[in-house]
Amino acid sequence: MTRPNILIFMPDQLRADAIGCFGNPLAQTPNIDALAARGTRFTNFYANHPVCSPSRVNLMTGWYPHTQGHRTLTHLIQHDEPNLLKYLKTGGYQVAWAGARGDVFAPGVTEASTHFCGWTVKPQKGQMGMGPQFPEDSLEYKLFYHGLRQGDAPWLDFDEACTQTAIDWIHAGSDQPWCLWMPLIFPHLPFEVEPNWYELFAGTDFPAPIPPTPGKPKFHDALRASYGANVPAELWQEIIKIYYAMVSRVDSQLGRTVSALTSCGQMENTVIVFLTDHGEYLGDFGLVEKWPSGMDNCLLQNPVIIAGPGVSEGATSDSFAEMVDILPTLLELAEIEVNHTHFGQSLNHVLANPGNQHRQQAFSEGGFTMLETDLLEQPQGEYKQKGALQRAQPDLVGRTVALRNERYTYVYRLYEEDEFYDRIADPEEQTNLFNQPDQTNVKSQLRDEILNWLLATADTIPWSSDPRFPRVPNGYHDQL
Repeated sequence: MTRPNILIFMPDQLRADAIGCFGNPLAQTPNIDALAARGTRFTNFYANHPVCSPSRVNLMTGWYPHTQGHRTLTHLIQHDEPNLLKYLKTGGYQVAWAGARGDVFAPGVTEASTHFCGWTVKPQKGQMGMGPQFPEDSLEYKLFYHGLRQGDAPWLDFDEACTQTAIDWIHAGSDQPWCLWMPLIFPHLPFEVEPNWYELFAGTDFPAPIPPTPGKPKFHDALRASYGANVPAELWQEIIKIYYAMVSRVDSQLGRTVSALTSCGQMENTVIVFLTDHGEYLGDFGLVEKWPSGMDNCLLQNPVIIAGPGVSEGATSDSFAEMVDILPTLLELAEIEVNHTHFGQSLNHVLANPGNQHRQQAFSEGGFTMLETDLLEQPQGEYKQKGALQRAQPDLVGRTVALRNERYTYVYRLYEEDEFYDRIADPEEQTNLFNQPDQTNVKSQLRDEILNWLLATADTIPWSSDPRFPRVPNGYHDQL
């Protein structure tokens, strides 16, 4: 088979349950649903980290965030480290990155890993976003709520420019197999959208979010306290409606990109990977956004869909899978040999037969040690309060690992009590059973499995060797 083209369409902060084909009757996502109808949808695919940069680096390397210390927003992929785009480029693919997000590669690595990165249509500076619309001491400000953008015309923001650039690049054509990566910004907050998308949900009443529950990690209470007041149900409804409208906007951008593939006759030989980096609280447990040590399902379930040649159509895989699995999957399809140690497992046997078992469990991780407090982010603007809370109480972002299998979720926390959930009886993971005396053996076994995983993935040995006894010139070396 001719090596396929690869389109990686990657919204940011997208909850799996905000998409129609993942079971939500209120969502309006016809293009994502259509992609699922011609491909394979994964119901137990998990992000390995709940924050943007570590998750995207993890996707590109096939390494877990802890493997080489890629656990912050500012420790990115280096020149001497492997990455998916560089593999494809050196393997004969034309590689394009629509847009210019700077949260994955260290300086110079983007240029070394792509043939094209940036814009054919640039975003308009005044339309990148509205900015805060409410005073700093208001609930709206603290919840990143902006509201409706002005005017009926589409805004030429980052995502729209990214989409138009991707369409232009597809139409330009290539005489080689290609990979196009589209890492969008939305539906990442702030919560704002044009009126036409918002109007899709006029009169829609959304279910109330999961209420605050006892037994959760301490950052839940701390974040709610930082808001300074209880959030009215009406404001949650408004935030949720804006978010769903943002998802519909992203859905339309996917549809336009897929239409470009069709019009250029490239649809039949293009593998499309639809995924996100992490989810969003969206009012669940009284929270918005995400948290570096947040292991809740709404942050980590990844709505992955893969479609294209050789992929089962209208299929669903319930087997567990992880973000690290994307790299070996795509490189196998591209017939490119991997030459570094990674922890992914190719999904191609599942794409051919969705009934095949893939993983028995999935791991996610996040957070920091107390010794790393000086490395924590110091954001400004609407994120300033969140950053200050992490630095003032670093135990709230202590290192953590979550294990999920068919029955249970176990969350090991370095600086506070662990979490243990029965996912069959409690699929939303609201009731922490850790202190209940039963299931002691199960909890011990899951904790041991986390330890085994950490030891097995703690680091990697480079595939290139150094001479054991290099020749060293005799004498002073300060002039060398």
